[in-house]
Amino acid sequence: MGRQIIDISMPLENDVVSDPPGFSPEIEYLKHADTAESVKSFFPGLETDQLPGGEGWAIERINLTTHNGTHLDAPYHFHSTMDKGKRAITIDEVPLDWGFNPGVKLDFSERADGYVVTADDVEAELKRIDHDLKPMEIVLVNTGAGRAYGTDHYVSTGCGMGREATLYLLERGVRVTGTDAWSWDAPFVHTKDKFEETGDESLIWEGHRAGMEIGYCHLEKLHNLESLPADGFQVSCFPVKIKAASAGWTRAVAIIEDQD
Repeated sequence: MGRQIIDISMPLENDVVSDPPGFSPEIEYLKHADTAESVKSFFPGLETDQLPGGEGWAIERINLTTHNGTHLDAPYHFHSTMDKGKRAITIDEVPLDWGFNPGVKLDFSERADGYVVTADDVEAELKRIDHDLKPMEIVLVNTGAGRAYGTDHYVSTGCGMGREATLYLLERGVRVTGTDAWSWDAPFVHTKDKFEETGDESLIWEGHRAGMEIGYCHLEKLHNLESLPADGFQVSCFPVKIKAASAGWTRAVAIIEDQD
């Protein structure tokens, strides 16, 4: 069979809910007929009928945040500091060797929406899949949110990774994690209810904030994780290099090499 490359990214597109209201991408598609005048502006005297079919080029204008679509968050996104007080690195400073490593998939897709995964949960799942976690492995988490992609419920679907679960991974040398959900943490709509009940501010963004103790990156809005095995694959997730930014878009893929 040779090498198998599995796309684990979602597309950037209009009219599909993959972000909360007010945060969605906006893509304007300019077709060939729309841009003939633009082509002509580069070549004085050129007439439209001299272009093949009277067509210019296809081009898109996009209004995005760095957190639209499948992207890699830098430690700077989580807080201004990492590693207990050091300046948090931005996406252009993330080491490239973080972005291509063996992958591991943890499956928490049967957990209730809003459930916060614990360190014990992570340990039990690693035992279930019979995997010993190694430094620099990229840990992907199937939260169940992926099955809601394309519906209005995507941003509120899936479980999330808590502070202790995140630190469990980071203390073992993991530096890149990933989720099929909108956020590494549990959906805000569920955390909001818990905060209203308890007044405990430490519940807010607790998985992200673990980066204040140990700097790390995570992939958000992955897709197609159910097609991956528990291990035995590589993950490639190099981010777009945006100066001093909190995140960069990535075409994340999983690579399975034929063992024969």
